[in-house]
Amino acid sequence: MDILEIRALTDEQLAAELDSTYRELMNVRFRLSTRQLNNPQELRNVRKTIARVKTVIRQRGLLER
Repeated sequence: MDILEIRALTDEQLAAELDSTYRELMNVRFRLSTRQLNNPQELRNVRKTIARVKTVIRQRGLLER
């Protein structure tokens, strides 16, 4: 997910996206441990998406001060 797409989401949608991305991370790690992961970059991409979502949440929290 691109940063512009993430910034367009509402706060509730951000929380839902963060939750679903954590679930996806768990699934990717499981597939990695069972050697069913075809694309090793997928783990990195999911972790970066989590970081992007958390960054936007943090930025919005700082703007509310």
